[in-house]
This record gives sequence, C-alpha cells and structure tokens, in this order.
Amino acid sequence: MIANNVGLLWDEVSSGSAGEMSVLLYWLGILAYTFQIYYDFSGYSDMAIGLGRVFGFTFDENFNYPYISKSVTEFWRRWHITLGAWFRDYVYIPLGGNRCSKQRHILNILIVWGLTGFWHGASWNFILWGLYFAVILILEKYIIGRMLEHAPAFVRHIYTMLLVIVSWVIFYFEDIGRVGPYLAGMFGRAGVPLCNENTLYYLFSYSIIFILAALFSTPLPGRLLKQTESERIKKSPVFLAATAGWRCRARSSTHPASVRIAAFI
Repeated sequence: MIANNVGLLWDEVSSGSAGEMSVLLYWLGILAYTFQIYYDFSGYSDMAIGLGRVFGFTFDENFNYPYISKSVTEFWRRWHITLGAWFRDYVYIPLGGNRCSKQRHILNILIVWGLTGFWHGASWNFILWGLYFAVILILEKYIIGRMLEHAPAFVRHIYTMLLVIVSWVIFYFEDIGRVGPYLAGMFGRAGVPLCNENTLYYLFSYSIIFILAALFSTPLPGRLLKQTESERIKKSPVFLAATAGWRCRARSSTHPASVRIAAFI
C-alpha cells in the first residue's frame, strides 16, 4: 500500500517524466524512494519471517525502525540486521574486528563495507555506496562520535537521515554519472527553482501517503495498538469473567460454591 504508491512518484522523478523540476521535487522524489525501499524490504522480510513461522522456523528480525536512528552506526544496527550479522560473523571478526591496531581496524571496516556494496551488485555505484558508509562509520568511531553524543536528539536524527537519504541516491543510480546531477538538484546547484506549481501538485497529491509512511516508520502506531488492545482486552466480557473466576478461586477455602462457578467460567 505504501511502497507501491510512493514508488510511483519516484519512478516519475528518476525517469525525468515528472515535468519541470525544482529543488523540492528532487527531495520529494528521493524521499519517496527512501520510504519505498524501506517498506518493500522490511515488508517482504516480515512476510518471510511469518511464512517461516507457519512451517516451524523462527527467523531473526531484519528491520527495527531504522529511520528513527540518531547516528549512522545505530542505523546499521537497525537496517538489514541479518546481513550485518553475517558480515560481522564471517568477515569482520575473522579479519580481526576491532581487536587490533587503529589502522588495521579502519582497513577492516573498509574491506567489510566494500564487500557489502559488492554484495548488492557488480556495479560501481554499489561499491561507492558501501565505501561511503565505511567512511562515515570510521568518522563516527574516531572523530565525531563524542560530538554526536552531546548533540540534541533532533540534530542527530536530521544528521543521520540526511546522510542516509544521500546514500539512496548513490544506491539507486547504477549509471554513476547520474548521481552527481541528482545531488546537485537536491542542493540547489542544478539551476532549478526552489519550488514551482508542478512541485506543489505532487506535494498535495502525495501528502497523505507521505504522512502515513513517516508515521508507520516509527514505533508509535505499534505502541498505540498494543495499548488499545490491552485496554480492550481488560474491558472484554471474557477477561472480566476470567478475572471474576480467579477471584472466586482465591476464596475457595470459605466459598466452595464459588469454586464450581469459577471452574465453569
């Protein structure tokens, strides 16, 4: 419902068929892809987990609300968790992990993320995408990590999402020559206006689906649902009857008749 709908916008923007471009439309396009790849990927991962459980297999969670992250390091603990675990166990740790010199640790990160990019496809944009994250993770580990810890939460979240959104531009365009022009459009270097009527048309057309996409990429709806279910269960006749039965059993020593009623309930 969400991935396919926002994907329509990204298809038009990325193919150049969206009409007159603007800085805001460049951002709307890549935001659409940011949500599309998350909902597609996490959605079919959840389907695999559910189907596995039907047949008696228990698979690990693969996504844990990655778009609420406050650092790129945290993002990769929440995004494609099983892939990260595989590279950690079979590549990173055998190379020495972080139990080595600083220079060797940096090399290990570069190797792992270069291979992570290559895992996604034999194209230079994927290699660049992997090394892009390697550099950021190295910077967070050795240079800016302490600064991030002391920054306000909303600043850390904006920082993280900005870097992640830029990464999806690199990830999507296998023709690496298209990455630069698209980023230039996003940051006002493509000679296009900040906004125009065409952009407003797309903004209003997709506003509801964008709001839903943003909302459901956070834990809030799940928490509200659990709270609502808990309250509904507590008010249900079955729950009230079961509670009454439990209370009757607690008084069984002095009220034998209540025990029979409770057992019946």
